[in-house]
Amino acid sequence: MAEIQPNNGQKKKGTKGKKLSTRVDLTPMVDLGFLLITFFIFTTTLSSQTAMKLVIPDDRGIVDRTPVPEGKTLNLLLSAKDRIYYYEGENVSQMQDADYSRDGLRQIILAKKKTVAAHYGNDAETIVLIKPTDEASYKNIIDALDEMKINDVKKFVLMDATDNERAVVSKKQTL
Repeated sequence: MAEIQPNNGQKKKGTKGKKLSTRVDLTPMVDLGFLLITFFIFTTTLSSQTAMKLVIPDDRGIVDRTPVPEGKTLNLLLSAKDRIYYYEGENVSQMQDADYSRDGLRQIILAKKKTVAAHYGNDAETIVLIKPTDEASYKNIIDALDEMKINDVKKFVLMDATDNERAVVSKKQTL
């Protein structure tokens, strides 16, 4: 608090009034500063969790399916041992395998986007169908979704693999 110190009984000559020296004690201000810092630390959100937003439609009662041109479609079948089997359009017999590396899945997606851009004029028209098999791990699905985000794929669908696709994958795995 502020206090006024007397001048030890000495009087000054002149017509002016008596001047007293003042001293301000800043100890309570330091306490208040620490209280404010503590308040702001406890009430501020330092970081929040981020998650990828997925649009999951309600598929009950859907009868009609939207036709998709084969030239825009890339099918990814996620399998065991961090392997991906992929083919374009509906040609399952042309299925090839790759891995999740930069030279694997990423190059496949970039090549497909380049092909779609050359044929349709816009690489945003690329549609990727992600089909995890029973052997695929949760990590494989997350890695595939991360590649969609990294490569800026606007349209991708997470769906079940058909029996025919599963059969081709299991046949290729045994070779």
